[in-house]
Amino acid sequence: MKMILLGPPGAGKGTQAQFLVEKFGIPQISTGDLLRQAVADGTELGRIAKECMDAGKLVSDDLILALVEGRIEKSDCADGYILDGYPRNISQAEAMGKLDNIDVVINLVVDMGELVNRLTSRRTCSSCNAVYNLISRQPKIEGKCDVCEGDLYQRDDDTVETVERRLETYKIQTEPLVNFYKEMGLLRDIDANLGMERTFESICQVLEKL
Repeated sequence: MKMILLGPPGAGKGTQAQFLVEKFGIPQISTGDLLRQAVADGTELGRIAKECMDAGKLVSDDLILALVEGRIEKSDCADGYILDGYPRNISQAEAMGKLDNIDVVINLVVDMGELVNRLTSRRTCSSCNAVYNLISRQPKIEGKCDVCEGDLYQRDDDTVETVERRLETYKIQTEPLVNFYKEMGLLRDIDANLGMERTFESICQVLEKL
């Protein structure tokens, strides 16, 4: 099963990807992870990516595609994979379509108000960077990390103003992919307002019908 997870920040793509990994035994592929790994390994692609990032430039679509291509050629992707957060635009989607045939695109649909609520409820440990959520994953002691007892704080990019800008950027840049994949007959909308477990159940019901 080769699938793409679509959805705005806060929709739960990372969580659902992990559930899918456990159930189907296929790897989750995040371009952010691929970039960090390439830089850490000092590969040629990693060197080019680091030069771009150090200069404050965006990494090119071609470089990202090359990283994805190298990843899906590995043996653990033989039975499929889960693309989390890629592609991000129509150009990347068209390039990915030439690289491999995707079986299904799962689109996590969440109300705007719920997204803002989820994202602004995130808290991060100032010592070990563990992440909590005041709605879905509360610390045992208010304001303190369960792991190291460090102080929890709200990151600058988790404020209402920043979150709303991020969601608007997603709507402009990435939401057109919804229509792109709908026209291809690959898109399946999933109501992700109802919690992690019920969202996962809905995804599994869709996949069972394929």
